Amino acid sequence: MVYLLPVVLLVQLVGLTSGEVFTALADMEKLIATEQTIIKHLEDYIEGEANKIERMKTFLADYQSAYNEASQDTSKYLANPINAFLIVKQLTADWKKVEGVMSENIGAEFVARLSNLQDDVYFPSDEDLRGAAAALMRLQDTYQLDTHELAKGRLLGKQYSRELTAGDCCELGRQSYNKDDHYHTVLWMAEALAKSDEETTFKTVSREEILDHLAYSTFQQGNVKEALQLTYDLLKINPYHQRATGNRYYFENVLRNEGILDQNELESKNSKFNATNLKLTKPGSIYLMKTWTEYERLCRGEKLMDPKVEGRLRCRYITNNHPYLLLAPIKEEEAYLNPRLVIYHDVVSDAEGETAKMLAQPRFQRATVQNRDTGIREPANYRISKSAWLSDREHKNVARVSRRISAITGLDMNYAEELQVVNYGIGGHYEPHFDYADPKTGAVFFEGLDWGNRIATWLSYLSDVESGGATVFPELNVVLRPVKGAAAFWYNLLPNGEGNELTRHAACPVLTGSKWVANKWIHEYGQEFRRPCSLKRDAKVF
Repeated sequence: MVYLLPVVLLVQLVGLTSGEVFTALADMEKLIATEQTIIKHLEDYIEGEANKIERMKTFLADYQSAYNEASQDTSKYLANPINAFLIVKQLTADWKKVEGVMSENIGAEFVARLSNLQDDVYFPSDEDLRGAAAALMRLQDTYQLDTHELAKGRLLGKQYSRELTAGDCCELGRQSYNKDDHYHTVLWMAEALAKSDEETTFKTVSREEILDHLAYSTFQQGNVKEALQLTYDLLKINPYHQRATGNRYYFENVLRNEGILDQNELESKNSKFNATNLKLTKPGSIYLMKTWTEYERLCRGEKLMDPKVEGRLRCRYITNNHPYLLLAPIKEEEAYLNPRLVIYHDVVSDAEGETAKMLAQPRFQRATVQNRDTGIREPANYRISKSAWLSDREHKNVARVSRRISAITGLDMNYAEELQVVNYGIGGHYEPHFDYADPKTGAVFFEGLDWGNRIATWLSYLSDVESGGATVFPELNVVLRPVKGAAAFWYNLLPNGEGNELTRHAACPVLTGSKWVANKWIHEYGQEFRRPCSLKRDAKVF
């Protein structure tokens, strides 16, 4: 199982290649092999540097010995022609050897060797570092994770990784700072400050750097008095800090105009900074607050469905009078009645799932979404995953899955998109969205396909997920947890062909584990007699 926190720290390496590894945990497994290679080369590098130091100690001992002897009686020492020769030799030929050893750049050789190991090392890029940091903030907000607990390497009370250093926390704060996310900057820089006080033998980051970021972000969050106190602390370390000097006068003027400046009290105050006492505001969401709030509550596992609605849901075996299903009935579980949302259990075998993952991974690309205006698919930060498309012709197991979907749903797979296999990355998620294209917004239907809109969605789960990663429907208060071998199915369109806004759904961030799914989107064409349309908007949804 791949876990989160150790991977987040991995991407702090300097990138030699760019691969967007943070968008799929399957790709991040390559980083473990890279660490193994790094360990071996670092051992060689340290051994080389140690040998260099030992040789320098030998040179020093020779020079020290000659000097000690000569300094006792310089005239007598130089009167000996052998001694005279040796001192000249030591300061000419021998000194060139010393210069040669001192000039050896073992580090450059180490880096050059790594650069040549293209097949063995896989370095993340700066984008991966930004993505990994953003993922941690996303998990922190969605699952209401405590900053201090995260820094301890604990998720929901369980130890998952080593404890973060002050430098690790500062890097997370710096990434937030660079995005003008001062809310998370304050949380992580405050944690970095506390950890810096605990680091006695080796400081992983300077207190000056922490205070510089923390003071400004604290001010940006509206806590001027605390920002001024932090600025005073920074100026005690570096009285000539240019930005801190300017900020001090600005903050003092703000407080003076508000009539709450007590400069003597602030300058003499020496209490530890505590972010929990501050007024902090999270960055705003692009979605309606109600939808976004319910989305996060559902992701956290809060039970929001009306018990009366839930009480009408049933489980059953179905055959649909299909010859295949008559021999092997399917287990159907109702998740919602109107619109009808169902889960089919044990409909994808382990062999079929492994085949899909094996075929998909070598051609993974960052998952895309359809641009509402152009219809063209493009990457987006609100969908963090990698995917690949598989046709039925590629393997019998892929074709077998398509035939089974047709048998269960009764829909024509000749007008369905290829199977999209998806692996989610660090904190991988897909924010609330619709699977259909809405012509009322000016959006065009799917580029390259003349099959109409997406009438239905089939979502197969190819793996269990230890924590997080649920599929949620905020309008319906429905939570579907990933269960390996199961699949969810629903219609995206009303019987009259219009999009059903109740089908807005989302993939919650993966907290721990690796989430694999396979999507099959079925289009309108070919379904005219399989799912008859209606001219009435209020026609029964099914």
